[in-house]
Amino acid sequence: VMRQVPFLQDFMNNLHECNYKGFFQSLVNLNVRICTDRYLATHKDWFFREVRVLAYVQFLESYKSVTMKSMAQSFGVSETFLDKELAHFISSRRINAKIDKVAGVIETCQPNETNARYQSVIRQGDLLLNRVQMLSRAINV
Repeated sequence: VMRQVPFLQDFMNNLHECNYKGFFQSLVNLNVRICTDRYLATHKDWFFREVRVLAYVQFLESYKSVTMKSMAQSFGVSETFLDKELAHFISSRRINAKIDKVAGVIETCQPNETNARYQSVIRQGDLLLNRVQMLSRAINV
């Protein structure tokens, strides 16, 4: 399939080799192909959003902090575009990072496994308490 679809091999290789500028260029070229496909055209927005998130997360995994300028240069996009994109994905909790707009720096926040387990236990405990309360109300009626 990769040899049959133009730009698909470049798309995959650029992502694998962390060539993000080439990845975004092949993404634009692949857009033309996906828009003409009757089955994929309806899902193109979702697909492009997901692969961009994947590329941003892959890039940011390597850094504790990175400047907005260097990340924009790596992806071949403007700083304003990148700022808008990252702000959207960070606010929707798709990317674990913070943007320091004054310093022009993106700081990654690596999730803590212990904290995640604690939050999960709290959530499950709340659900259990709610069910027990509903059961006790049903018994009392």
